[in-house]
Amino acid sequence: MAKKQFKAESKRLLDLLINSVYTQREIFLRELISNASDAIDKMYYKALTDESLNFNKGNYFIKVTIDKPNRILKVSDTGIGMTKDELDDNLGVIAKSGSMLFKNENELKDGHEIIGQFGVGFYSAFMVADTVTVISKAFGSNEAFIWESKGVEGYTIKPCERDSFGTDVILNIKESTENENFDEFLEEYRIRSIIKKYSDFISYPIKMDITESRFKEGSEKEYEQYTVEKILNSMVPIWRKNKNELKQDDYDNFYAEKHYGFDKPLKHIHISVEGAVSYNAILFIPEKIPFDFYTKEYEKGLELYSSGVMIMHKCAELLPDYFSFVKGMVDSEDLSLNISRELLQHDRQLNMIAKNIKTKIKNELDTLLINEREKYEEFYKSFGRQLKYGLYGEYGRNKEELQDLLLFYSSTEKKMVTFAEYVSRMPEEQKYIYYATGESNERIEKLPQTELVADKGYEILYFTDDVDEFAIKMLNTYKEKEFKSVASGDLGIETEEKDSSDSEDEKQQALFSRMKEILTDKVSAVRASKRLKNHPVCLSSEGELSIEMEKILKTMPSNLDVRANKVLEINTNHEVFSSLKEAYKNDQEKLKLYTDLLYNQALLIEGLPINDPVDFTNNICKIMK
Repeated sequence: MAKKQFKAESKRLLDLLINSVYTQREIFLRELISNASDAIDKMYYKALTDESLNFNKGNYFIKVTIDKPNRILKVSDTGIGMTKDELDDNLGVIAKSGSMLFKNENELKDGHEIIGQFGVGFYSAFMVADTVTVISKAFGSNEAFIWESKGVEGYTIKPCERDSFGTDVILNIKESTENENFDEFLEEYRIRSIIKKYSDFISYPIKMDITESRFKEGSEKEYEQYTVEKILNSMVPIWRKNKNELKQDDYDNFYAEKHYGFDKPLKHIHISVEGAVSYNAILFIPEKIPFDFYTKEYEKGLELYSSGVMIMHKCAELLPDYFSFVKGMVDSEDLSLNISRELLQHDRQLNMIAKNIKTKIKNELDTLLINEREKYEEFYKSFGRQLKYGLYGEYGRNKEELQDLLLFYSSTEKKMVTFAEYVSRMPEEQKYIYYATGESNERIEKLPQTELVADKGYEILYFTDDVDEFAIKMLNTYKEKEFKSVASGDLGIETEEKDSSDSEDEKQQALFSRMKEILTDKVSAVRASKRLKNHPVCLSSEGELSIEMEKILKTMPSNLDVRANKVLEINTNHEVFSSLKEAYKNDQEKLKLYTDLLYNQALLIEGLPINDPVDFTNNICKIMK
């Protein structure tokens, strides 16, 4: 029979399909099984309009057959089949979808959905096959036809025999080369894994003959192999079941089966939405942080299905970065897919789903915080840092979503608290939300800078994560209350200062000016402290960059020389101040020694490195003499 040629544009498209469009060869099987499912769906819809046709779902299935010696892989279905003209029309014109045409001409209902959106999936078979043969017999016809092609060279169609209606797609798998392994598509375990990965929730049974072992009859030592037909897919996805039918174990098992994590999920969210865009989703908040969460290897995103067929393993667009710890899947029939189904068109439907999912996650975390505080704090230990990164990384644009999810240790409550809880306890005269930064709660409790704020009875939030202060700078305020570091220049607290003569003030100022000269550009000023009660000295900062932020930035791989404007504060009520005044009056060399010691002492309190440890220890020895 004369060979028919693909149209010129079809030839180019076929070449593109084989070499460029699909990123993973294994998806050819997903496409063929989806087409087979579509063919059975068409029988279902035909039964809705033909009273003489009884659609018994038990009679419809997809069968995958491997003939390893002859390098044959076959996908058969009991669907509606194709006539000669339909074979010519649907398979002879690349990118023409019979399923899409059927979908447009028929009102689909009763929960069935034609999967096919583009007529290119079938041609993915040429990625793995030298020759593709299609044997099909249309429902109600007495004739069967065979369509065969070796790719861009064209195709032939001729009559053949087939006992029942339906379609066989037969692939002659290519020979493996040094660089490419095609033998894997003739391995039973590999085909099973591909079906499980992509087509587990196809609504018809996908059958295959499986080789298994058993003891030979009458023997407990010798094995024999036998073949048994098995259904490889679970067919009914958990997300399409009624929530009332499901128990926590069902969700936990699904979490484990999908390899979302080795832990148990802390919480699950089951979503079913119908409207402008319809979709089902099951989301999980993990109990523990993945070992690679803060590495480049970690991929955020949800599994994305279209009508039960997985089209993307990780769809990053469905999750904001600050909720990247969420695992799970989304299934929608409304998404616009590109020709390979591997990438989404960035359309309104996708954005609507993503926005809805973000709101659902936020609401679930709010509920967890209010109703199961202990469980929420367990979650926060693992993923609180990511929420803070969300504030910092988006320059505070996520303020409304994230600010009420944050927790910090409280100096007065001795536990983790929210901003709302802090503000509810603020005295009327308190102007700011106060915080202190440090490596640990224990270190912060000993900071001299906390003395005045604590003495006033004001609550202090402890910031121990390196991202904390950066995030709060983005937040700026909470319920019109500004955040204030206990180490900032102006604490906004009225203090009772002792009366002193003008001459005494001048002497203090002269002393501090001299100390500033000794320290050169190490500090921007030396001044009397209003915040210190018991400690002799501390550092405070002026400007946007705090001392803690300087420490963190200096640990980063950057050549920037970042410095906070440090102020050395001296407690004029401490006995050390008397020694300073005496040295200023009688011994400038000793004043220099005292100034260096106090400055280095302030650095050590802050956890900052001292410039010259040897010189520092020598100065201590001089004082001891």
